[in-house]
Amino acid sequence: MRRTALTLCLLASAAFGVRILVAMQAPAANYDESKIPAYTLPDPLVLDNGGKVASAREWASVRRPELLARFATVEYGSTPTATLPVTAKVDEEGPAFGGSAMRRQVTLHFGPPQSGLDMHLLLYVPAKATEPVPVFVALNFQGNQAVASDAAIRLATSWLPDRDKGVVNHRATDTARGTEASRFPIDLLISHGFALATAYYGDLDPDFDDGFQNGVHPLFYKGGQSRPAEGEWGAIGAWAWGLSRALDYLRTEQVIDAGKVALVGHSRLGKAALWAGAQDERFAIVISNESGSGGAALHKRIYGETVEAITRQFPHWFTPGFQRYAGHEERLPIDQHELLALIAPRPLYVASAAGDQWADPRGEFLAAKGADPVYRLLGTDGLGVGDMPAVDHPVGGTIAYHVRSGEHDLTRYDWEQYVRFADRHFKR
Repeated sequence: MRRTALTLCLLASAAFGVRILVAMQAPAANYDESKIPAYTLPDPLVLDNGGKVASAREWASVRRPELLARFATVEYGSTPTATLPVTAKVDEEGPAFGGSAMRRQVTLHFGPPQSGLDMHLLLYVPAKATEPVPVFVALNFQGNQAVASDAAIRLATSWLPDRDKGVVNHRATDTARGTEASRFPIDLLISHGFALATAYYGDLDPDFDDGFQNGVHPLFYKGGQSRPAEGEWGAIGAWAWGLSRALDYLRTEQVIDAGKVALVGHSRLGKAALWAGAQDERFAIVISNESGSGGAALHKRIYGETVEAITRQFPHWFTPGFQRYAGHEERLPIDQHELLALIAPRPLYVASAAGDQWADPRGEFLAAKGADPVYRLLGTDGLGVGDMPAVDHPVGGTIAYHVRSGEHDLTRYDWEQYVRFADRHFKR
């Protein structure tokens, strides 16, 4: 889809991750490879002092911390190091999907009792499991009730956009059940012996620019502070933080294999998954589904969604200073291939869609390719291919990639690849 040079800007819906047109002044997006400016990607294996990383030990002790600090400073903001009290309460459990799965609903409460901030975790586990099982963890866009037509799932109580199906006055109703089920083929996961853990991302931080007065941010404010300061986290950081808190809980579940947790994120939640996986090495596999700008796609290509477009529409996603690179991506001291490299040597899957040029499929592939040297330094086979594959032809090794036919979405086809990938790397 192309934009006019005058007034059309593509906006990703908080509910579906789909693209809708919003009238506002914005430069036209570039979808012409011949118009991509000359650019040089920073070498992920060159230290800040100009030296070259020579060993896996030097990567882990020196270069990896340098890159984490750089992404925190420039793009996502730093995650608070202060600990926050978290309590877990099992609200409900029972059989689901004709007895093939067991459902558990858990409330994770953050901060003091009066904070009012809860993340509601929905867990499905294969009923026939006789030993701890691997799990896919993914935040959802519309509340837990939307991931399946299961009447026992509790309705989301957090703010939801009124444009979402089944939402009235920003609250979920019974007609919201199953509206996002196509993105969560739970039958596929259960039949392959995987659990699924999901929570609504709005429980952690509502996805609109509210001045950071709701969600988890205020729980970390210092005296007199009313919003994140320069270099502090935005919404992507909050969603990533919540994924790690979900992992904290899953590691206490006896039915879950704590060493086999695969993190999945689609669209803006793919950005959060990558940032969570970069920071938290307990996630064994990290999967980015069409995460685009601020996710897996290279910024310096100036293709599709740019830093200017994303910070204009979603300034609350990033640390405030990221906006200074709008229209000046050449000044960025980092690019997204280095974010992907922070996952190394853990298995990484990057996926695109041919009909989603806004997210720059080629830029996502090139970022995966740019992370390959780090994976190889750390003793893996990396991506293993030099050229972008044909549509619907997955490729790769420890780094995998596919570009799927179709539009911006998380589909059963995508999940089929992720299940195979996890089976291979979990040696199941």
